[in-house]
Amino acid sequence: MREFTPGRCWLGRLPHDGDLLAELNAFCRTHGIQVGRIEGVGAVKRACLGFYDQTRHAYDYLTYEEPLEIVQMVGNVSLKEDKPFVHVHITLSDHTGRAFGGHLAPGTILFAAEVLIQALHGDPPRRGFDPTTGLPLWVEE
Repeated sequence: MREFTPGRCWLGRLPHDGDLLAELNAFCRTHGIQVGRIEGVGAVKRACLGFYDQTRHAYDYLTYEEPLEIVQMVGNVSLKEDKPFVHVHITLSDHTGRAFGGHLAPGTILFAAEVLIQALHGDPPRRGFDPTTGLPLWVEE
């Protein structure tokens, strides 16, 4: 575990029709955020969520072609290949209140989103291939 201190914090709205993951990554890269945390609420027009199959060491993706509410969105920012990398999990609900969740994937298109992005001060975690899980996890240094 590493210790970080709070840095600058941004609170704002992401653009209608933007790709949620791409918008978050672009914001972090533009503002030089190498380590941080992300929260958000809102709604999407369509969603793509990943679920990691622990046996096959591969993601399966589900696409929802319908409006959904963002019940909760939480994630982090670290470095992958020396660039800011956003990792987010998201819970969405449909018009009946059923919830869906998973790893935020490209193709999740925004209707409206309000997000909080907080930079943290400290040596940024770096992602590297973990042979046990097959995932790009934080490397222990």
